[in-house]
Amino acid sequence: MGKNFYLTTTLPYVNADPHVGHALEFVTADIIARYRRLIGDEVFFNTGTDEYGQKVYTKTLEEKKDPQKYVDEYAEKFKKLKDTLNLSYDNFIRTTDEHHKMAAQEFWKRSIANGDIEKKLYKSKYCAGCELEKTDSDLVDGCCPEHREQEIQIIEEENYFFKFSKYQKPLLELYKKNPQLVIPDFRFNEIKRFVERGLEDFSISRLKSKMPWGVPVPDDDEHVMYVWFDALVNYISAIGWPDDLKKFEKWWPVTQFAGKDQVRQQAAMWQAMLMSVGLPLSKQIVIHGFITVDNDKMSKSVGNVISPDDLVAEYGVDALRYYLVRHVHPFEDSDFTMEKFKEAYNANLANGIGNLTARIMKLAETHLDEVPVIPDGTIPQEFEDFLNNFEVNKAVDLVWEHMGDLDKYIQEVKPFSVVKEEKQKGVEIIKNITIKLYTIGRMLNPILPKTSEKIKNAVKQNKMPEPLFVRK
Repeated sequence: MGKNFYLTTTLPYVNADPHVGHALEFVTADIIARYRRLIGDEVFFNTGTDEYGQKVYTKTLEEKKDPQKYVDEYAEKFKKLKDTLNLSYDNFIRTTDEHHKMAAQEFWKRSIANGDIEKKLYKSKYCAGCELEKTDSDLVDGCCPEHREQEIQIIEEENYFFKFSKYQKPLLELYKKNPQLVIPDFRFNEIKRFVERGLEDFSISRLKSKMPWGVPVPDDDEHVMYVWFDALVNYISAIGWPDDLKKFEKWWPVTQFAGKDQVRQQAAMWQAMLMSVGLPLSKQIVIHGFITVDNDKMSKSVGNVISPDDLVAEYGVDALRYYLVRHVHPFEDSDFTMEKFKEAYNANLANGIGNLTARIMKLAETHLDEVPVIPDGTIPQEFEDFLNNFEVNKAVDLVWEHMGDLDKYIQEVKPFSVVKEEKQKGVEIIKNITIKLYTIGRMLNPILPKTSEKIKNAVKQNKMPEPLFVRK
């Protein structure tokens, strides 16, 4: 009997077009979702768009567009990634959805009722890129290290604050009790050190007169919610909270995927917010690095953005999925160049799995009178272990090891020669390598879904498929 498994990506801001950095998180989460379904779990896979906040509002002013129409346009661009990247998500949530706004307001009401929200005057250094207050220790030469091109703002106004400082001890106890909460370990150590240094209450509202684009604060017409407070609630509103508790309890807690710039928000702020309203905490938080271009963070302002649509149009969706999860490190930053991408495509896809499949299926189509009996094979335990630990790159490496072993076996045994000299012996060898190819197809199921189906269908039909990957 499978388990219920709920996983979510973060919700990207809708202030720029999707790029391969977004694709990395979506594809990695999709592979885990597909794998979980493959082993019999019932899966709820959530993604969506974060549509409120200063960055989005500023863009609408620049482009002289109605905020709702602006976010509608960008939400559609992100929705199209489902087809572009062959994603299998079950839910696409938008933070402008009416149900989500209601849930964010109910969350606020419960938190303020528990004494965790207060209004006060404050002066703070603020990074518009992160949409976060910054202390001097967060800055390098007076700049946010993640958004050096943006000047730090000084904000002085009356806001509502969440009493984050109250949760230092409970958070440290959580980290001690759940040593697998944050993956990888070095990111977990990072957030532990942050909390150990002491926590400051953070602003969770903005004056409507200055920034009107946000969820209205309950019982105060002068304020809207600060984007982080409302957006984080999507993880529970997506599964029915607060009005469909049966659905919520079926799926919660969640496994979250997020980038390295979100460790604080996901592993500390959100967990403290959940504590505030008395809800169970997240199950696990998986933090990935950035895709860089010439060692610079991908950014529209820098002009180094790479579109997933362009790569898929030229090379196919499985080529992009393959590169993202084998040649991009799951937890560290990785540099992307078209030269590296093309080299990996030709070497490992066109000349690798493509040639191997063609060689085996040519032998099978020529020499086998019937489709070999495919045993009810299980996925290798080592493969499962890698995916259970979110080490997707190692799982893909293992598939390619199986391919290499099979290719080496064919070179050594030479079934194409044996079948001419000893037909029955040759036929048995060809049956054996065809079954092994099918097993490789099974392992590719969550990683390269289209390629997996082509391989398995070719074996079932005992017929040469169209080329899997055409050399570029």
